[in-house]
Amino acid sequence: MIESVFMKNYFILISLCCMAFLLTAQEQNVVLSTTTGDLEGTILMPKKGKKVPLAVLVSGSGPTDRDGNNPQMKNNSLKQLAESLCEQGIATLRFDKRGVAESTLALDDEANIRFETYINDVCDWIEYASTIARVSHIFVIGHSEGSLIGMIAARKNQHTNGFISLSGAGYPADEILRKQLNAQLSENYILQANAMIDTLKNGKTLQQVPADFYSLFRPSVQPYLISWFRYNPQLEMATLKIPVLLINGGRDIQVGTENLEALLTALPSSETAIIPTMNHVLKDCSSTSIQDQFPTYNNPDFPINKTLVDVISGFIHRNL
Repeated sequence: MIESVFMKNYFILISLCCMAFLLTAQEQNVVLSTTTGDLEGTILMPKKGKKVPLAVLVSGSGPTDRDGNNPQMKNNSLKQLAESLCEQGIATLRFDKRGVAESTLALDDEANIRFETYINDVCDWIEYASTIARVSHIFVIGHSEGSLIGMIAARKNQHTNGFISLSGAGYPADEILRKQLNAQLSENYILQANAMIDTLKNGKTLQQVPADFYSLFRPSVQPYLISWFRYNPQLEMATLKIPVLLINGGRDIQVGTENLEALLTALPSSETAIIPTMNHVLKDCSSTSIQDQFPTYNNPDFPINKTLVDVISGFIHRNL
């Protein structure tokens, strides 16, 4: 009986919180038309009528949607970030990247995608955001792979007022991939993997791909890898002329804090924040063990780190 009463009150509290949020925020689904199909996104805007800053959220690698989810895992990390920033008076625009979720039809063939495609899409979303009457300033927040995409797009678009790298890589993708494979494979497989990475790094496609490596180096994804391997996050970071904030989680087992240090070396004027208990999906974790981390990757109700929201909000409001 006591448990029943508790659960009833808990759900009432959650419902009231949701109602309160809806009273202070406006959510609108938007469409960005491109030559190869529509990209779909969501704008979350504080309801008060005054002008507000807006952050364009750029998701990470793989089939990650506007909310930070993929077909295998749902954690709602970017959705929660958008909602939390809205409570701080910051609007957001988040979107399903080309080929993912509601933007699936904008990608007809994997072989046609290039790293520059994603960069151009973010540039177009920034341009779209600049046409919104209530937007006073535009910031780009790139998570994981979205950090490199976001920083290049931020440099290219004159409307961008600041950039935030969230768990972003500090080293070229080919170096990171090589390091990951070298830690997992036997010596014979390491030699094969390194040779294939070298070929792609030199701008050439692979004539043959061993079955054990097919999913990683399949022919249709090789053009994308070649285009991605051309970029060095440190060189790109050094070109930014806008305020920059670098954030990493102390318990991020995918992108360690050495990546933040590398980006900071490239642009010493950057602000930094290492949040000790935060992991790669922006949630609190008690350790770096996979067993402890895994539940946070697949629990949409587990909240994001509160300090993260304060750090991002503070940076944006200081640079208005």
